[in-house]
Amino acid sequence: MQEKLSQFHVTILIFMTQTGMVIFTLPRLLAHYFGTNGWLALVIIFMIVSLNILLISIVHRLGKGKSIFVVMEQSIPKFILFPFYLSLVLLWMMIGCLIAKQYVMVFQMIAFPTTNSMVFKLVFDGLAFFLILKGIYNISKTATVFFWAIIWLLLLLFYFYGDFQWSRLTPFFFQESAINMQGVASIYLAFLGYELCLLLFPYTDQKTNLMKAVWSGSFLIFLNYIYTSFIAFGFFGHKYLKDLEYPLLNILAYIQFPFIQGTENLFYAFFMFSIIVTSVMFWWAAKEVSIRMFPISQKILLLVILLVSYFISFIFDGLSELEQWLTILGYIEMCVAFGLPIALIILLLVQKTRGEL
Repeated sequence: MQEKLSQFHVTILIFMTQTGMVIFTLPRLLAHYFGTNGWLALVIIFMIVSLNILLISIVHRLGKGKSIFVVMEQSIPKFILFPFYLSLVLLWMMIGCLIAKQYVMVFQMIAFPTTNSMVFKLVFDGLAFFLILKGIYNISKTATVFFWAIIWLLLLLFYFYGDFQWSRLTPFFFQESAINMQGVASIYLAFLGYELCLLLFPYTDQKTNLMKAVWSGSFLIFLNYIYTSFIAFGFFGHKYLKDLEYPLLNILAYIQFPFIQGTENLFYAFFMFSIIVTSVMFWWAAKEVSIRMFPISQKILLLVILLVSYFISFIFDGLSELEQWLTILGYIEMCVAFGLPIALIILLLVQKTRGEL
């Protein structure tokens, strides 16, 4: 009998999957698009995330926890699904690849400017390969260990209470803003990752209470984002935040210890634990889909996915270009996050009317 994921492990896994590089730029994006007290926009974005999770929970309930691949292949011929599967593999492979490359490029820039970033990327991909080989159960347990390794960083924000000023928040809401669909979508990208729970259906049971765990993990990341952004707005002010590329790094650099120089480099290194979980989950998802197309050794499929990802990384030399592509892929992923559950609900309702469920 296969081991099933626990509710606690899924909660932490979703939280760690959503904790990506965007946390370093999130306060700037909120200040740019939503102006004064822009951190409050996270409440609206989280409500949209909750709506998406509700759609996924309907899929889970209608399909009685059945694999989404089984649901699709029950009504649609596999040769028609093949291009869709291939698109998902490429999308998730690229997202995992670019998230990893973005992290190592920033790490190389602030800590090892003379070292080729692809050296760090090779080590990163190697660690990811061995972790994914262990399976989703061990990934979830590793994510839990990594969670305790980084969550203490939130305590560092107490250090800034002495320089936090309520006057920098201002009594106004969303003034000097540039609110548009692009702004909403840019903030929404910070929450992506929860949609991968669609692939977790076969690895859970009723005791897991999957959808409650997914919502809890997303709620934790919401609290993390809103607390971090609130401190950033009160520490810098919304006008100054607009000029900072990575506000969280600037905050970490403000912390000084007499026995350590470059504290932001040390703290940034700890974020590798969350970034590797994020990349691993997208690569694992790509591997899960590729198995439906190519029923061969999982190790070979995973090796191909990571090798292709590594060589694609050579294409991106600049951070701005990489971030533009990551944003584009994020928008596509948003469409998948909403579109796939809706399509699955329609399929399940059709199957129910035909008596196939």
